[in-house]
Amino acid sequence: MIWICGTCAVETADLPTPPDACEICEDERQWVPAAGQRWTTLEELRAAGTRITVDEVEPDLWGLRADPEVGIGQQTMVVRAPEGVLLFDCVGYVDDAALERVRSLGPTLAVAASHPHMYGVQTEWARALGGVPVLVAAADAEWVRRRDPLLETYDDRRVVAPGLTLHRVGGHFRGQAVVEWTAGADGRGVLLAGDAVFPNPDRRSVSFMRSYPNRIPLSGNVVQRIAGQLEELHFDRLYNNFGTAVPADAKAVLRHSADRHAAWTRGDFDHLT
Repeated sequence: MIWICGTCAVETADLPTPPDACEICEDERQWVPAAGQRWTTLEELRAAGTRITVDEVEPDLWGLRADPEVGIGQQTMVVRAPEGVLLFDCVGYVDDAALERVRSLGPTLAVAASHPHMYGVQTEWARALGGVPVLVAAADAEWVRRRDPLLETYDDRRVVAPGLTLHRVGGHFRGQAVVEWTAGADGRGVLLAGDAVFPNPDRRSVSFMRSYPNRIPLSGNVVQRIAGQLEELHFDRLYNNFGTAVPADAKAVLRHSADRHAAWTRGDFDHLT
């Protein structure tokens, strides 16, 4: 049986009984509910009426969500290049209607995740879409709970198709990855940032955290490193893994936010507190 964590929705290996704990949720970057660890299955979710909704985000980019929400509730980004599609940050559920919709967009090249919280049921998606590669940053491979022959690791960069590239930037996790899609936003470029860079409600800044639910910040040095790496990529628009965006001038927003973060963590503004 493949078990799915009720809190993060990451799949396990095929086991006769569920594990005692979800190691991803036990980590300081996640959390275990006060009522304790809970497990579910695809069958249980299906019986409860769970379904996948598909919405167009922009030309050649779609968002998939589970309804009702499963686990962390991320939005899978499905990006299409001329060669085929990449699924990024797979949700913790899959159904036939969503599979048919994805297949209609072209051949699936791979599935990938920004970091372990977003692994979802990535192997289920990969198998159902023709046995495509499950791409995982080698620095985070220790967190994979369902080992499968489809698993492929990469180091700092993996080209999925021309103009569609995974880059490891670290931060939230050592293997934290983003997708550079150079054809997005009418050729100005799109960054699928997961939560390496997280748009804020003011739409004029972004955040960088080691743990979002537990409010653990990254150091200013790490944030500047991440910003420096991202500034080398081609993008003007940025999406996170929950459907929010910096619609334009995302590089300028990134630089302003990184400098502000570094200044606060350095103590430049202690006189204001």
